[in-house]
Amino acid sequence: MPDFNYKDELSKIPTDPGVYRYFDETGQVIYVGKAKNLKSRVSSYFLKSNQHDRKTRRLVSQIRRIEFTIVLSEWDALLLENQIIKQLQPKFNILLKDDKTYPFICVTNEPFPRVYVTRVVDKKKGTYYGPFANLRSMHTLLDMFKSLYTLRSCQLPLTESTIAAGKFKVCLEYHIGNCKGPCEGLQAEKDYNLEIDQVHHILKGNLSLPQQYFKEKMLAAAETMAFEQAHSWKTKIEHLSNFQSKATVINPKLGNLDVLTIVSDEESAYLNFMRIKEGYMVATQNVEVKKRLDESDQEILALMIVEMTSVYGAGPKELLSNMKPDVELKLDLTVPQIGDKKKLLDMSMKNVMYFRREKAERREVEASATSSKKDRVLIKLKADLQLKTLPRHIECFDNSNIQGTNPVSSMVCFKEGKASKKDYRHFNIKTVIGPNDFASMNEVVGRRYLRMIAENETLPDLIVIDGGKGQLSAACDALKSLGLYGQVPVIGIAKRLEEIYFPEDSLPLYIDKKSESLKLIQQIRDEAHRFAITFHRDKRSKGSLVSELEGVEGVGKVTATKLLKYFGSVKGIRESSMEKLTEIVGADRAKKVRAYFDKMVQ
Repeated sequence: MPDFNYKDELSKIPTDPGVYRYFDETGQVIYVGKAKNLKSRVSSYFLKSNQHDRKTRRLVSQIRRIEFTIVLSEWDALLLENQIIKQLQPKFNILLKDDKTYPFICVTNEPFPRVYVTRVVDKKKGTYYGPFANLRSMHTLLDMFKSLYTLRSCQLPLTESTIAAGKFKVCLEYHIGNCKGPCEGLQAEKDYNLEIDQVHHILKGNLSLPQQYFKEKMLAAAETMAFEQAHSWKTKIEHLSNFQSKATVINPKLGNLDVLTIVSDEESAYLNFMRIKEGYMVATQNVEVKKRLDESDQEILALMIVEMTSVYGAGPKELLSNMKPDVELKLDLTVPQIGDKKKLLDMSMKNVMYFRREKAERREVEASATSSKKDRVLIKLKADLQLKTLPRHIECFDNSNIQGTNPVSSMVCFKEGKASKKDYRHFNIKTVIGPNDFASMNEVVGRRYLRMIAENETLPDLIVIDGGKGQLSAACDALKSLGLYGQVPVIGIAKRLEEIYFPEDSLPLYIDKKSESLKLIQQIRDEAHRFAITFHRDKRSKGSLVSELEGVEGVGKVTATKLLKYFGSVKGIRESSMEKLTEIVGADRAKKVRAYFDKMVQ
């Protein structure tokens, strides 16, 4: 029992809804809670102490003072609780922090508005969309805006007076067609704002208005026989449709809704949040919440509903979840059992279950006393590349040729983060003529995994292709022909900027240059390159020796190769006996070879 008279304190507490705060002997707030009935909830801590777990008993033992705030409803209590926890960060509460790490897309409210990415929100500057937990989806949107619209990227103050005064000149963006030159008055503000309005619609999840706008422009151009312009508008429609088809979740008729699912274990709760607008996902995030006391899933869910609203802004009135919190919410929360909403809920549950499994696997490895650096690197690589399993077996392919001569390929194998040289393989290109990296990659990847299938060997956890989108696409075609595409993760790494490419994704992934996982990929890539170059050099050297022997009268390529294969080098041939040469190539050719080397000595 605490050292203060809790009975006197309880007698002062009303039965209204509200928020209570517990203080320790130093005057610090150690816990904040909300209740539909303050008196009943606070009393339960002191009158039912035998039913509490160890953590709650420890909390009660440190309470020296109680304060409370009365509110109008339990929902208001939930909102206030969320704000106080963020502000005070009590040690016994689930930690809720203002998330300023995720970026937003800002559309400024200046003349000729700009669209840019920022992590600092100042609502006086413009309209903010986000935050974006998935950076790839954010960059997909920005790239689409560049392909659809001609928006300025400069920070010039484009007012009527500055433009009229001729203070600015068009830059390179104008000359390459990415901007229409509003700085010199070459584009009317009204026309520019039409494009900005469409950017707003897309960011809000409404793609129908931009699609209709492009369609009208295309038809108008076609009617005036301006077929090049019509084709340009048609291309924009295709860009938008392609984005919509990739982003559509289940059914566009679902409209606007949020999804928040939760599962938990003894230590943590795991949640997946999705925001759906007009049938496609505009935001998604996985969250792990460390438990401080024995909080129920319903309590944590209620708290995180407020948290997601705080982070992503007020959303749709409908929320789907796998359970209902015991709080009266100011929105429609449903647990769907059938139909498209159930499919959407199942998708969220699949994400959160995978997230929990990933976290458990990470903790298991990190907690292991035998956990080494390679385990940590593989875990980081798995997270960076969003793989389903740890990449314990990685194979990397590289091509090598000089001006089309002696084209070869190599495959190096890394197991448990270390080179497994007994599993390295060389490939002489058989079906490709000339320097064709794409076709060569297709051939060797197909040969490698056709043989592995035939010999019933275990496939790798990750395939790395040394090259960009072209080489990666060629490797994927080989895997498709074998029915392996989708079974084994495959990535390409481009040399120039160390970009990581994924199949069917035009946008590269940039891993932190200091990351151990990127260093491992680079090490594997460099080893494949070294192995390919060494093989290519050896083959080229052997080829030059064969060419030298072909200079001997009566000795062709077949005979030269046979001699080199037996004696190993030109020196071995030169120092061999006449009897041995006769045994290998016959008396007539042996005399000619001996005469050739004797003449060289003279």
